[in-house]
Amino acid sequence: SPSRGLGDVYKRQLLALAALKATAALMPRLKTDILVAQLRELRNNDLAELCDAAEAAIIAGGGFGWLTPPHRDVMESYWRGVLLIPGVTVYIGRLDGVIAASLQLARPPSNAEARAHAANITTFFIAPWARGHGLSHPLLAAAEEQAQREGYTVINLDVRETQKRAIQVFETRGYECWGKHEKYARVGGNYV
Repeated sequence: SPSRGLGDVYKRQLLALAALKATAALMPRLKTDILVAQLRELRNNDLAELCDAAEAAIIAGGGFGWLTPPHRDVMESYWRGVLLIPGVTVYIGRLDGVIAASLQLARPPSNAEARAHAANITTFFIAPWARGHGLSHPLLAAAEEQAQREGYTVINLDVRETQKRAIQVFETRGYECWGKHEKYARVGGNYV
């Protein structure tokens, strides 16, 4: 069946990812080029790179809501559409020229006057092959600085408790856990 075939593809990708991690752990760190920018329009290979990085993050368990990657056309439509949403700014992180990370800064709608002071950081991910190269802090800083320039005094975000490294990154930047939702998400039939 088609779903079985897709599952086999994901299993192979996970095995390849594990082998890549093992190999990377043995290699010395090379200097990498990091660039963080606002994504205003899709150019050249941007859409393919965004989809590839997001798919890798989803497979590794950090995919902004998706537990398994959607079909490519759904992913492409998602990225094309999010660039059109008023009040949402997409930031990307490039590692050696390739899009490897993204997040979105979302402003409250105009009818949310009681929350007009707070922006949200959403859909933050870094592709597994790009983790550990220093993308998270500059990417978060870009969104935080934009929110501050626009007069927001609070930035909210949420993250699954299973994403320990992301929680550490947020805490080192001064974010505080203000609550836990016992049924925030379901992963593998279990609430997390």
